[in-house]
Amino acid sequence: MPVYSYTFKDGSGAIQKGTMDAESEDVLRSRFTEQGFDVIEVTVIKSKSTKPKSFGKVKLGNLAVFCRQFSTMVDAGVSLVRCLDVLGRQTQDPKLKKILIDLGERIESGETLSKSMQRHPRTFNNLFVGLIRAGEIGGVLEETLQRLSHFLEKDVELRRKIKSAMTYPTLVLCAAIGIVIFLVSWVVPQFAQLFLDIGLKADEFPAMTKFLIDLSASFVKTWYLWLGGIILILVTYKLIASTRFGRRVIDRAKLHVPVFGKLHHMICMARFSRTMGTLLTSGVPILQAMETVAGTVGNTIMADAVLEARARIREGDRIGDPLEQSRLFPPMVIHMIGVGEESGSLDFMLQKIADFYEDEVEARVASLTAALEPIMILLLGFIVGFIVIAMFLPLIKVIETLSAGDT
Repeated sequence: MPVYSYTFKDGSGAIQKGTMDAESEDVLRSRFTEQGFDVIEVTVIKSKSTKPKSFGKVKLGNLAVFCRQFSTMVDAGVSLVRCLDVLGRQTQDPKLKKILIDLGERIESGETLSKSMQRHPRTFNNLFVGLIRAGEIGGVLEETLQRLSHFLEKDVELRRKIKSAMTYPTLVLCAAIGIVIFLVSWVVPQFAQLFLDIGLKADEFPAMTKFLIDLSASFVKTWYLWLGGIILILVTYKLIASTRFGRRVIDRAKLHVPVFGKLHHMICMARFSRTMGTLLTSGVPILQAMETVAGTVGNTIMADAVLEARARIREGDRIGDPLEQSRLFPPMVIHMIGVGEESGSLDFMLQKIADFYEDEVEARVASLTAALEPIMILLLGFIVGFIVIAMFLPLIKVIETLSAGDT
C-alpha cells in the first residue's frame, strides 16, 4: 500500500503534517475531508518497508493489559519510545515483546504509532489502527488508548464468560465420546468372543446385540476410515468457509440455527454496538467507523447490512433506516439509535446497547448451559445403558436355556 505525506488544517486552524498509508491519494483526501479537515497537500513518498512483519498473534488478554498500561504511561507524559521500551521489557509474552521492540524502533526512526502498528495486522486489526490514528490526529492518544483498553477488556470478559460456561458441557461431551469409543472398541469385542466361547451362534444374538457387535467390528477394522471421514469433513468445511459464497452460507445458517442462532445474533449485536460506540466516542467519522465495524462484527451477512447502511448514509439517509430494512437489527436497537441521532448522543446509546446485549449473552449462555448439562448426562446414560443391555441380553438367554434344561 502506498505511503503519503500530508498537510492539512484542523478545526482550530493549526497546520498538521505527517505520513499515512492509503489505497490512493483520493482515498486519503476524502478521509481527511470527512473528518472536517482542510487538506493542503498530499504527496506520495517512498516507504522504508511495506511488507508487514509477523511475529505471531498476541492473545487478546495480553493486548488488553498492554493497552491499559500504555494509556497510563502516556497519560503520565512518558514518551512513546520510552513507553514501548519499558512495556517490552516487562511483558512475559515473547511475541508481544518482539512487536513492541519493532514499534519502538520504527517510531524512533520517524514513523507514527498507527503506521507502525499497521505493519503487524495479525495483532493490530483495522479497528485498533483506526482508533490509534484518530487519537494521533486529534491529539488525544491517551484517551483513545483508555477507550481501546476498555473495549478490549469488555471483549475479553465476554469471551471468558462464554468459554467458562461451555467448559463443563464440553468436558462431559469429550468424556462421553471417550467412554463410547472404549466400550465399542474393547469391551464389546470381549463380550462377543465370550458369547462364541459359550456356544452361542451369531444368528442367535438378539437384534440389539447383533447391531452393536457389527458396529464394533466395523469400527475396529476400519477406524482409520472413520478418522479420515472426520478429517475430510473438517477440511471440506474449512475450504468452503474460505470462499466468500461459502462463508455467507455458513454465516446465514449461524443466524438461523435453532437455539444457538439467537445467541450468535446477540454476540454480533454486542460486538457491533461496542465497536461502533468506541469508534464514534474516539472521534472517528461515522462512514469510516461503519467500514471498520463491518470487518469486525463477526458475520458476513450482518457486515453486508452495515456496508449497505454506510452507502445509504453517504447518500443522505439516517443510520437507523437502512439498518431497519435489513431486518437483522431488532426494533429496540433501531429505536435507541434513532434517539441517539436525534439527541446527538449516538455513541452513548451504542454503548448502552452493547451493555444490554452483553448481559443478554451472559444470561442466555447460563440458561443454555443449565439445559445442556442434564441433556448430555441423559444422552450418555442412554448410550451406556443401551450397550450394557445389548451385552447382557445373550447371557440372560443362556441362563434361561440352562434353567429350562435343568427342569
